[in-house]
Amino acid sequence: MHKIRVMSYNIHSSRDDLRALAAVVRGEAPDLVLVQEAPRRFRWRGKNARLARQWGMLHTGGGLWALGNSAFTTLRVGVRETWNVQFPLTPGRHMRGAVFARCTIGRSRFVAVGTHLSLDATERVSQAQLLKDHLAALDEPYFVAGDLNEEPGGGGWRTLADGLVDAADAKECGNIFTYSCASPRRRIDGIFVDPRIEVLDYRLIDSDQARAASDHFPLVVDLALPS
Repeated sequence: MHKIRVMSYNIHSSRDDLRALAAVVRGEAPDLVLVQEAPRRFRWRGKNARLARQWGMLHTGGGLWALGNSAFTTLRVGVRETWNVQFPLTPGRHMRGAVFARCTIGRSRFVAVGTHLSLDATERVSQAQLLKDHLAALDEPYFVAGDLNEEPGGGGWRTLADGLVDAADAKECGNIFTYSCASPRRRIDGIFVDPRIEVLDYRLIDSDQARAASDHFPLVVDLALPS
């Protein structure tokens, strides 16, 4: 069994306090960060690399081709393969997608997935189902983290969570709101874990620095991976 610390973070397109953002990430010392609203447009590679340097990590997947979903890792994580999924574009709306990273820690193999679903309820369900189809093709244990843009009970949330463990519920933290930092009233960010992976801890980082760094609170989970 190997342990891994994972952070899920919507960083608000880097529009807020980047020093506070770096302090939040470094303070939790995650092995892997799945980011929503990471740089995805002009000079996106350099901007993601700059974030990685500020965090003491490497930018290892996602960006433009994953439509703002990115994966960052420490050297403790071996990244064997990354790939991206783009959901069909509905005219007049933002294109969405997901990043996949096939990784190892010691002898443990796993796939980390980050996504950001639509603001439209009908579109969220179809995107979640498309993502589930990709997840069904994985052999390794996996976890999915992201901004679902809806609360538990919504169609997209139920579709994605089906058959997986909601890390917040597993640690009796389902009543803790993730959005917005200015007025927390909704839990729209989640981490969903393959039942083969054990959830050791779940927490939301609520601090002055976190409130300055983004409009979403970051989530952190400690997981035990099967060997």
